[in-house]
Amino acid sequence: MAVSEGKNLILSIDQGTTSTRALLFDAAGKVRRLGQKELPQIFPDDGWVEHDGARIWADTLEVCKQAIDTDVASIAAIGITNQRETSLIWDRETGEPLCNAIVWQDRRTADMCARLRKEGKEPLVQAKTGLLLDPYFSGTKLAWMLEHVPDARRKAKEGRLCFGTIDTWLVYKLTGGKAHVTDATNASRTLLFNIDTQDWDDEILGWFDIPRAMLPEVKDCCADFGTTDAALLGCAIPIAGIAGDQQAATIGQACFQPGMMKSTYGTGCFALVNTGTALVVSQNRLLTTIAYRLKGEVTYALEGSIFMAGATIQWLRDEMKLIASADETEALAKEADPDSHAIVVPAFTGLGAPYWDPHARGAIFGMTRDTGAAEIVRASLESVSYQTRDLMDAMAADMKAAGLTSPTELRVDGGMVANNWFAQNLADILGRPVVRPEVLETTARGAAYLAAMQVGLFSSPSEVAERWQEEASFTPQMPDPERAERYGRWQTAVGRVLTS
Repeated sequence: MAVSEGKNLILSIDQGTTSTRALLFDAAGKVRRLGQKELPQIFPDDGWVEHDGARIWADTLEVCKQAIDTDVASIAAIGITNQRETSLIWDRETGEPLCNAIVWQDRRTADMCARLRKEGKEPLVQAKTGLLLDPYFSGTKLAWMLEHVPDARRKAKEGRLCFGTIDTWLVYKLTGGKAHVTDATNASRTLLFNIDTQDWDDEILGWFDIPRAMLPEVKDCCADFGTTDAALLGCAIPIAGIAGDQQAATIGQACFQPGMMKSTYGTGCFALVNTGTALVVSQNRLLTTIAYRLKGEVTYALEGSIFMAGATIQWLRDEMKLIASADETEALAKEADPDSHAIVVPAFTGLGAPYWDPHARGAIFGMTRDTGAAEIVRASLESVSYQTRDLMDAMAADMKAAGLTSPTELRVDGGMVANNWFAQNLADILGRPVVRPEVLETTARGAAYLAAMQVGLFSSPSEVAERWQEEASFTPQMPDPERAERYGRWQTAVGRVLTS
């Protein structure tokens, strides 16, 4: 796809768990304009989390118009990045959702996953999809909707329903229902996609009684995903790049070589390490996933997922009322007693990698009479560092076993890493340098880069890598014995909330 003369801007849609944003990037990768709307979460029951799919679409259209303003004629393409495993079904004819989207955090299918594990299906699931049996992934969410949404099963069998993660939903709406597609990274998070054969897996579809016809076509991350209905944004714009949010951040962080690792601190924390063309099956309960697929060539990654990172700070603000804004956490952490043994285990929606315990619940340990707000805030920030250490240790072990180079530094992004105290604590707990890029908008930027490569504004990933710049580096300062002692306290605390 060749770009027309004068079209040198990329519109990047970043549809996340708590907000929907659109960013207009220029050819240098700088943000020209931003539109954003908060997205409310819906909690119908204990452990259930939903989104209104129609609201997501309406918000997306609104923020795109805000970001575009008068520049629509200069836009070469659209890139999309999205909260990954969040799942939706809709009527193929009307384009209307049959129910709310089930969000990646939702735990309603925990019993279904436990039953499948008991039946001995997890080893085959891991071998085919790289994933584990956990409510986090889309497959069991789709199976639940087909079982519980009135008339959904019949309509699906008649070919009247579409399934998609949020990228698929947005492309469907942007193209006026003409394109039902996804990319390989989002497909790899569904529990239904064989990451070796690069196709939907009929055996797993059979377990869940999911008709293949309701699934989207899977394309490379740079591809022709369709063209927007001209009436929506003022002219027809090609949709040229898609990646799930964490894979988009991997691209935005220019982690193109095996052993390069990034961690994004948004609502959750998601760490990916590039394993190149090697499909490494984890022995430490990490996920094997697709980092990106370009020109038909797959690059794999190991991933660890933490469900509560920025969401823990939101809990401090909204439920505990210990802070008025996230900006206050850095000063409070500095004020806290450094000798406090308070440990926060934020297992509010279970624990992710490497524990995968959906029934674990949050707890605070080690409090004394003088434990106050500052100590709880500090312990909450530390909990994210400890969970990242859990992931990095598991990744290093898997990489070593596969004969690959283990990560020597961590590239970080997301709202939390603007906090210098947290970034330094992260380096101290990891015992490795933590590097913060000049541009923290790595997720939206990664999606923009994909679209730019497809339309010829960028020639290759190496050109993207040349544009990556470091803003700050944090080197470990904590003595080894103290690091070991603190991490040991964390491991003890986690052991007390695990249910299996």
